[in-house]
Amino acid sequence: MIRHRVIPAIFLLAVAAACQRSPWPPPPETRTVAVADTLHGEVLPDPYRWLEDGSSPDVRDWIARQNAYADSILQDSPLRQRFASRLRELMAAPDVGEPRRAGEWEYFTMQRPGDEVSAVYRRPRPEKPGRPDPDGEYEKILDPLAIDPTGTTSLSVVDISEDGNLILYSVRDGGPDEIEIRVFDATRRTDLPDVLPRALYGGVSFEDKATAIRYVHRSRETGPRLKRHRMGTPIEEDSVLWGEGLPPTTFLTARDGMNGRYRIFTVQHGWATTDMYIQDLRARGPVAPIAVGLSARFSPQFVENRLLVLTNLDAPKNRIVEIDPASPGPPERWKTVLAEGEHVIDGFTRINDTIFVTIIDNVSNRILKYTSAFEPAGELEVPPHSNASIRGAPEGRLRLTLSSFARPPITYLLDPKTGTREIWDEEKVPFDPTGIVVEQVWYTSKDGTRAPMYVIHRDDLPKDGTRPALLNGYGGFNVSQLPRFDARAIAWIEEGGVYALATLRGGGEFGEEWHRAGMLENKQNVFDDFIAAGEYLVANGYTSPDHLTIRGGSNGGLLMGAAITQRPDLFRAAFVGVPDLDMVRFFRYTRDNNLPALLEYGNASDAAQYPFLRAHSPYENVRRGTRYPAVMIHTGDLDTRVPPAQGRKMTAKLQAATRSGLPVILHYDERMGHAGGRPRSHSLADAAAELAFLMSMAGYPDGARATAVVAN
Repeated sequence: MIRHRVIPAIFLLAVAAACQRSPWPPPPETRTVAVADTLHGEVLPDPYRWLEDGSSPDVRDWIARQNAYADSILQDSPLRQRFASRLRELMAAPDVGEPRRAGEWEYFTMQRPGDEVSAVYRRPRPEKPGRPDPDGEYEKILDPLAIDPTGTTSLSVVDISEDGNLILYSVRDGGPDEIEIRVFDATRRTDLPDVLPRALYGGVSFEDKATAIRYVHRSRETGPRLKRHRMGTPIEEDSVLWGEGLPPTTFLTARDGMNGRYRIFTVQHGWATTDMYIQDLRARGPVAPIAVGLSARFSPQFVENRLLVLTNLDAPKNRIVEIDPASPGPPERWKTVLAEGEHVIDGFTRINDTIFVTIIDNVSNRILKYTSAFEPAGELEVPPHSNASIRGAPEGRLRLTLSSFARPPITYLLDPKTGTREIWDEEKVPFDPTGIVVEQVWYTSKDGTRAPMYVIHRDDLPKDGTRPALLNGYGGFNVSQLPRFDARAIAWIEEGGVYALATLRGGGEFGEEWHRAGMLENKQNVFDDFIAAGEYLVANGYTSPDHLTIRGGSNGGLLMGAAITQRPDLFRAAFVGVPDLDMVRFFRYTRDNNLPALLEYGNASDAAQYPFLRAHSPYENVRRGTRYPAVMIHTGDLDTRVPPAQGRKMTAKLQAATRSGLPVILHYDERMGHAGGRPRSHSLADAAAELAFLMSMAGYPDGARATAVVAN
């Protein structure tokens, strides 16, 4: 039961005394309003509830004052300029998308050095496939700057008709998850009147020789539906093919296979459970269940005339089963073609007569080879501590993409018969890995669970606790945090810092048991893991609490909020990006929220789930008089996945509560959202400001490397 009541006005103590001892100016004053909820018998004061109304003139004025305050802290220092210059070098490589062949053309996206956004180009279909040269001259088909000169609007090719004349593309206006779908006639150089209005979409494609568009429309009110739009007809007349009754907490996908005979549906309930259905299109049969109500995930794939499914049913680290689509039967009738092993099976793909299976081995990828009968056939050579992916390529070849902490992404074109490799694409980054050390260490969490952590630093690092460290983490939604090349991390390390990526429960690195150990009532394990990772860095001389900084975004933003409210003494500064922070009111944010996340986090309206959410919700656990770390919260108006109101409220509450004298700032952008909305130059500026803030707050306003040189 939820009741609202007016309570006596709460006047939080001013921060003037602390700020008098601080070299930083005090934050703007934020008024409080006496309001509270009563939830399951507990009164929860919420004096900053008024900041939830993002359209209010008072809130807009408050945001403007907060941005001005942030600018006064994020001054254009030599350190920030140095980070900006180095990031510009590290992130200047051209970005050329995978070419897509259609008719006489080959279409691709490209962002050259200096371009603010990617545009869509095409070239006459070459006889021999090859990566477009970023220095080449090509016909620009779709230019987002023609729509929005500010560079905050982005375009993406969704599908292309077989003859190459029609292009389905999305338009994202800023950074929301919602997009608009348009159809471009490349022959007449104009958009057709068929437009799918701004909404949440998935699985958008042409069908019936581009006379129709099939798509999944996901409504926050009624849930996802598979629909069909006939070209030239009103959108209001689009037919619903399937999905009636699915709730807003689900995701829906539909995929055709076996030459269009079957359509397989998956209904994802959060990130731990999937239902699977099938339809015989040739027989015009009904949609029939294959696996419904099982506490497991299913990822089906048509491989020629076979239906293969990656699943964790009775296999926490996954197995691959084969199902007869004509007679699926119960799970006992399915044939296991690749059994669960020691390591997590992360995915598979068939190229020619070989099935390549990607596994996660101690937070690093390996790629195993099997025959079509799933008999072992060797392994692709992949360096240790790598992120690896594989996909098909023309002429029966395949592309292998590798990256790691000390190696920018590189894609090889492989001949599966000879094993020869040639570089197809390489991010030519001015970076020398000489002297960079990549370690994988193991730390022990509060309950005795051991977990790995990558620690990257220069080989001349003195382990005397004096270096600034940047600890990153995520821990949720079955997302595996694998090695990757990160320009921020490289710039930080080159400046003399230590970078660490902690593997946390809630991710998928060690299978479903690992995931479930960090969701719902077990979410506290994620925070305990992260805190233990920080304690390891301190205990082993990599850094100290005065120099330990942390960063995370989205679910990782929740992690940051929990870390600074549970162990404010362990961390010096935190970057909190597009964060979930108010977990008690999370279920009430229905307009701009990712509702399926309730199945991962929990729903505080449920009396059984309220206690654990109340216990770790960062916003509810801010305490007056606490010496909190320096905090930089980054969010924006157009985040429709994680409500930006949470960042606004948390900023106000932390500013009023902290007694450390360290600044709490809000970096807020009207066009930013979870899906971006920042042109390249703005993203670079944001990254430089973030790194300079963290390193300065860690005690190195001139950079750790410069300080070390002076000290020596």
